[in-house]
Amino acid sequence: MGEHVLSKPFPHDLDSDRPLTIKSVRAHPLSVRLAVPQKSSKGAHQISEILVVEVETTDGIIGLGEGFCRISSRLHAAFVDQLLAPRIIGRDARDRRALWKAMRATISGQPGGQIVEAIAAIDIALWDIMGHSTGLPVHRLLGGMGRTEVQAYASSVMWADDKSVAEEVQLVLDAGYNQIKIKIGNPVEDAIARAHFVRRLVGDSIRLYADGNWAFDVDDALRVSHGLADAGYDFFEEPIVAHDREGYKLLSRRSPIRLAAGEADYVSGEALTKLADRSVGLIQPDIARSGGITETWRIAELAAAHHTAFAPHMGLSGAICAAASLHISAAAETFRTYESMYYENPLRTELCDPVVGERHQLVDGKVPVPKGPGLGVSLNRKVLERYRAG
Repeated sequence: MGEHVLSKPFPHDLDSDRPLTIKSVRAHPLSVRLAVPQKSSKGAHQISEILVVEVETTDGIIGLGEGFCRISSRLHAAFVDQLLAPRIIGRDARDRRALWKAMRATISGQPGGQIVEAIAAIDIALWDIMGHSTGLPVHRLLGGMGRTEVQAYASSVMWADDKSVAEEVQLVLDAGYNQIKIKIGNPVEDAIARAHFVRRLVGDSIRLYADGNWAFDVDDALRVSHGLADAGYDFFEEPIVAHDREGYKLLSRRSPIRLAAGEADYVSGEALTKLADRSVGLIQPDIARSGGITETWRIAELAAAHHTAFAPHMGLSGAICAAASLHISAAAETFRTYESMYYENPLRTELCDPVVGERHQLVDGKVPVPKGPGLGVSLNRKVLERYRAG
């Protein structure tokens, strides 16, 4: 194992006036070329980039956070260094809502984009600090459901040729997954054929999901949804462009299976729209994009208030996002299933210790929630330096 950054156990009385003063915020932009490109209807993703943030208090407690980066982790790091860190250094790390609001004030218009993803990284680190300061895991701080393990699904069998798909399906079945998500795309006939092909491969006992990655318009998405229903699929993720609100409402009224969406949302207000008009039956915020634990927890609570299933998105994210997502999965009232990525990504499998949410940890289709205070993971600094974006 490499060198790890560990927080010191400084227990604090939650009712104490003693502050957890933020001394520093360090941003680490990371990038890795994946050994196997991840193929969806949008194309092949070869590069994974994330932002890792360390927030340290004057007591020496270090919190870890991660922000989602689709394009440039160095841009996200600049947001942290130049805009966000100056607004929170010197303040009490326990005041997470106040600090979120202070960071939100850097955005002059609607909240979204890379700044909110950078805020997410800092916010997750603040929750990690709170866990280390109290000796409690994050899911306990959230006042959760008492889960120590969560249902997981394999994500995602790629939009590729039948031979490659059959090999991937066998891999995840051998790993012990009993829920699998597949990628589908145009043309419609091929998408429906792929859905039935995978159903024949796995039989009737495996729960299946499909992800369109915005591939279809409303009319074609409706055709595909009927094909998925015929093949016994449970949900249809992002069949159309994420912010086509009227399209989702129309499709949800006519689709024979539930729609899933939310990974492209940045704040709870966007999720509320989907939940209030009942256009989705499964909400999927990405904790490293949707403002961190503070804002994603708001979404989880809104999902519970609207009696709608909740399942956090993972995608190309790294180990810290995985840990945070497992904690919020353990705590969310309407949690349905955890997105366990099975392809190799060293930012997910090497960056932190212990490894969490991985296929080798499956027991009866479930993965354990991290133990220990805060997020329950420590940072491998050698891996951090190895994948630093140049």
